[in-house]
Amino acid sequence: MVETAHKYTLADYEALPEGAPYQLIAGEFVMSPAPKPLHQNSALRLARKMAAFADISEAGEVIMSPIDVYFDDVDAYQPDIIFIATEHLGIIGEKNIQGAPDIIVEVLSSNAKHDLVEKKDVYEASGVKEYWIVDPDRKSIDVLENVQGKYGNEFRVFSRGRNGTGSVESKVLDGLSIELAYVFAPFRKQHF
Repeated sequence: MVETAHKYTLADYEALPEGAPYQLIAGEFVMSPAPKPLHQNSALRLARKMAAFADISEAGEVIMSPIDVYFDDVDAYQPDIIFIATEHLGIIGEKNIQGAPDIIVEVLSSNAKHDLVEKKDVYEASGVKEYWIVDPDRKSIDVLENVQGKYGNEFRVFSRGRNGTGSVESKVLDGLSIELAYVFAPFRKQHF
């Protein structure tokens, strides 16, 4: 007889203390350590541009982490940035997001494997229209488009910036273009 590992559910996740540094990934609690300053700076700069564009165009709402996004009974994630189109704002609940946002942005960190494999698969299956993978160390952003329920081959990556050059664009937020030089700009030096 083979024993299977205990799978946690949303009920277990909701029983955690508020602010507990965990995500529920495939029924397991995965600790999310505090991100590095470069991670946070890149996420903030992207969110600023996305939110300004969404506000001006009245396209929907941009929300930054920490925010729980529930996909099913064993997957509750805290993506770095989400965008929810106006016509889907009903998924915003009092305490969390119930279903797939239109855009999810993950800034890679120490848990990159989860972002690139398990979470990507759930985003794909749940119908997240665009999945942005931001790598601050390489100064790159890939935008994967969900076409007929699939991401991933080179024909689905429609926007790619490398080495901090070029720009990243969105089909969901049609007309949005963000320069990578802005996203990955170095911190300003302070003189005291």
